[in-house]
Amino acid sequence: MSFRLRAVRAFVLLVGFFLMGGVLLSAMVVFDWLVITRLVTEKAAWIEPTAVSVTFLLAVAILRGMFAFLRAGRLGPVTDAVAVTPDDQPELWEQVRAAAEVTGQRPPDELYLNAEVNAGVAEQSRLLGLLRGRRRMFLGLPLLAGLTVPQLRSVLAHEFGHYGNRDTRLGGVTTRGRQALIHTVEAFQEGGTRLHYVIGVLYVGYARMFLRITQSAARHQELAADRTAARYAGRDVTAAALRTLPVLDAAHTHYMETYAAMGSAWKALPPVGEVHGGFRRLLAARSGEQLAALRAGQRPPRPHPYDSHPPLAERIALIEGLPADDRPEQSPADPTDEPASLTLLRNADRVFAELETRTSAPEAALLRRMSWDDLTMARAVADAEEWSGPLRLAVARTLRSEADAVRETTSGETADGLLPGLEEILDAFDRGLLWMEIADRMPKPYQAARLTGQSARNFIRPRIFDGIAGLIHLRLAESGDAVPDIAWSGQPGLILPESWEKGMDDAIDAAVADTPDTAPLRTLLAEGSGSGTG
Repeated sequence: MSFRLRAVRAFVLLVGFFLMGGVLLSAMVVFDWLVITRLVTEKAAWIEPTAVSVTFLLAVAILRGMFAFLRAGRLGPVTDAVAVTPDDQPELWEQVRAAAEVTGQRPPDELYLNAEVNAGVAEQSRLLGLLRGRRRMFLGLPLLAGLTVPQLRSVLAHEFGHYGNRDTRLGGVTTRGRQALIHTVEAFQEGGTRLHYVIGVLYVGYARMFLRITQSAARHQELAADRTAARYAGRDVTAAALRTLPVLDAAHTHYMETYAAMGSAWKALPPVGEVHGGFRRLLAARSGEQLAALRAGQRPPRPHPYDSHPPLAERIALIEGLPADDRPEQSPADPTDEPASLTLLRNADRVFAELETRTSAPEAALLRRMSWDDLTMARAVADAEEWSGPLRLAVARTLRSEADAVRETTSGETADGLLPGLEEILDAFDRGLLWMEIADRMPKPYQAARLTGQSARNFIRPRIFDGIAGLIHLRLAESGDAVPDIAWSGQPGLILPESWEKGMDDAIDAAVADTPDTAPLRTLLAEGSGSGTG
């Protein structure tokens, strides 16, 4: 079937989706008329109001769905993005207009910068997408930070390529129709009554049929948009952009979880503009291999059965199969000298700060701001306290039991002032309490509680190691001998004095061995005492 016929079929199915509501309403009217005039006897007159009430509620649900379907193409207000005009960002608008022109499209009426690793064009449409209206484009600031200018051109051409519709004017109906049906089904799912659910089953079934039938046409449009991008920006650049997008997405997720949310436990935020703006620093500090490693550690998302996007590998293979152009080859593994798309922005710091304001909850204005170094230090201290807490509690219980001074509690509640310090813990190790009693009091899952002998020691040893390391970090942070390291290219933490960096792991290994030897660790503690900051 040609693309033109597939587009016509999609339009007919969309009309059928809307007419289904009219048919159901007509059937209900006929049913009520039969109940009132023909089917109900005087003895069963109570059935009439019940039937009319049920059909009325069903009709309300149907009308709600039809109304949602008609409103699906409307553009609502944007509250989580920064609107930029041609006067604000002329260089960025120049790229957008050039991509629209080369694809035979009109440029957007509005351009918004948001916090997503994505780009998109939304168009207000009426009459099932036949009548076009105001056009709006979204570009993610993380996307601009991670793509070069040529790669951005490819992405822009791809987005406008969705609306090229060179095959037929009905081509855009498939894209807009799929969006409208998904919006309508979501409206039914938000209904709170069983009647909404009953009617929703019919619409969901029809929507699934439409999505399944139009999936080939949607994928055809997606691949056509890829070819448009390759013609405009270049084959190799377009393939490189497609490879970069999932890597950027994984890197941004890592940044938001590891860096942007670092102060959430203390109700603190990074410096103004750095909640989203700090992502630039991570990208600048990490090589392509390091960024790719972030994605390698994530499980790929399960493909949606009705996804309009073909698999990424298939899209890249088709692009690379296109004839070579006269542009210089670009290897995805080699660094490029092309500037980042973020250089197109004027006063990028101000844009990041404004986006932060628009994407933050109102109560965020009351949170304190901390420098990256202060956030890193606070996070490192909190982590160290978390690592050391179980070991200190286990040693405290062991010492109380040994002295028989205080009856051992089962609640685990112990005053912080009664928890032992590092030297007391090492003294307990030297007295042979580590594997006799302390290890048994360390928290462990139920399955591990049944382990004995060497297996039990090997299981709990890393937790004891972490507990001692946490106490050392706390000691060095308090004395000023450890300094924070934001480590944009690694993991935020502390930089320890050189002697500790070289000898700490071996010293702790000796202390938690089957036959504990605390001498190396005590030597390091003695050498570091009173050494001052550094």
